[in-house]
Amino acid sequence: RSCSFTGFSTVQSRKLAKSLGRSSVRSRMSLKSPKAYNSLQKGAVIWDPKPLQVKKIFEALKKGLNEYLEAHQAELDYLSGRQKDTKRNSRLAFYYDLDKQIRSVERYIRKLEFHISKVEELYEAYCIQCRLRDGATNMKHAFSLSPSTKASRESLVELYKNFQECTEDMCFIEGALEVHLGEFHLKMKGLVGFARLCPGDQYEVFVRLGRQKWRLKGKIETDDSQTWDEEEKIFIPSLHEKFEIKVTELRGLATILVGVVTCDSINFFTTKPQAIIVDITELGTIKLQLEVLW
Repeated sequence: RSCSFTGFSTVQSRKLAKSLGRSSVRSRMSLKSPKAYNSLQKGAVIWDPKPLQVKKIFEALKKGLNEYLEAHQAELDYLSGRQKDTKRNSRLAFYYDLDKQIRSVERYIRKLEFHISKVEELYEAYCIQCRLRDGATNMKHAFSLSPSTKASRESLVELYKNFQECTEDMCFIEGALEVHLGEFHLKMKGLVGFARLCPGDQYEVFVRLGRQKWRLKGKIETDDSQTWDEEEKIFIPSLHEKFEIKVTELRGLATILVGVVTCDSINFFTTKPQAIIVDITELGTIKLQLEVLW
């Protein structure tokens, strides 16, 4: 459907407005039950869709999934080559073990291919709803510039309903896409501060991603090593939220804020563990080092 509405008659515009309402993604796609994300059920839109952010996450996610696919395809090729050599050497037990590994990798590759296709399907549906929503917006603007009539007012009411439905569908798909983002495994590697870190100093690190929180305490030992009461945490990626990291120094009953920073997760969708070094203070005198594995 075109997003340009200049030159339409009132009757044509009303027909197009009604046709927009029949494009609900729920009637055309088999998505995961909204029970998994109750706040995104129809009639309970809690935020405005953010197409640009969703596009960035989709591209990063697809790139990361393809990296995993390429890596496992290379592993499959390697194992298949070894299997051919084993046939000639006729080591039966080793041959069966290789065959078992090959079947396992093949199953994982099929899962990855299905995962990629599902993500692409969701994003394609999201783009369709985004274009329809933009179309409804353009039509509302066109009607607002023309003389008000009964027909135009009825069309505006219909367009408003269609705009709301497209908005809800986009939020619904954002929730469904978020289910396919995987997990981030964060590992605490310690603080880096050179002269700022002294034996006996105690710190608290607070990491937040939306409603997910991780609070851990650490101490600088006499040999300059660090001990932390917790070293690993799993976070579920979010389309809209960034990591917020807050570091405070503990001095008896008092706490002194060292710094608060935010960190985007868009670069974490990759096969290799990412070493993240974040400047906690403005001058970078204290840094936090994390490792992220997706």
